[in-house]
Amino acid sequence: MRAFACLALSLLVALAAPVHRAGAEELDLELVLLADSTGSIDDAEIRFQRQGYADAITDPMVLSAILDNVYGKIAVTYVEWGNDVSQDVVVEWMVIDGPQAAQDFAQKLMAAPRRAFGRNAIGSALLKGKQLIEDNDYTGLRRVIDVSADSANSWSGPPLETARAEVVASGIVINGLAVLCRHCSGRPVYYDLEAAFAERIIGGPGSFVVSADSTATFADAVRKKLILEIAAIPPRRNLAALEGPKVLFGAAAGTAVD
Repeated sequence: MRAFACLALSLLVALAAPVHRAGAEELDLELVLLADSTGSIDDAEIRFQRQGYADAITDPMVLSAILDNVYGKIAVTYVEWGNDVSQDVVVEWMVIDGPQAAQDFAQKLMAAPRRAFGRNAIGSALLKGKQLIEDNDYTGLRRVIDVSADSANSWSGPPLETARAEVVASGIVINGLAVLCRHCSGRPVYYDLEAAFAERIIGGPGSFVVSADSTATFADAVRKKLILEIAAIPPRRNLAALEGPKVLFGAAAGTAVD
């Protein structure tokens, strides 16, 4: 029964998915990880963030979520973003279909130098993610851009609301990781970052924000976010099995679930 429902869902999504170039590899998810590399993030914090993603992508629960999908594989790229002319593809598109591929991704992520800097240009980062999805060699049942940041402000490049509307109109979902922990970034003191993410950044069906509110919970927040994205199951129906950081949903910005 579960397999039939999963297949039916995948067929419906596939019918709505954009047509990629001939010969594109079919898989469950095209995922762009957009990580904050702006002026509020120093080099130690860059490595801290990368380690959190490296630990998450190799986590057995994340790998189980990948393998339990229709194709059992996803395509992932990791991009660090700064100002409107600074978006660095740290790890090119890779297919993750098991522990070895996940480990290879993690090693490449930790080995690359930092090359993105500048003040927030979230709109530019979103459009970079959209371009990476549209120009790749994959056809995913779902397409997601995942933005991490310690601020919801955008100081240069295209207006955030315009970029978000363009991305969502193309059928790409935008999720977010609101980074609140003082060690791995500086928390805004004058507004609710999670609510700002829900209002200004995330978009598309089932979009959500996960909070990282301490150094101890950062990797857990990334792991939780990846599982929700990869599994393609409505988040509210699975939070009981995913302890840890808070989730805030785009469809009900005032509703938080721990």
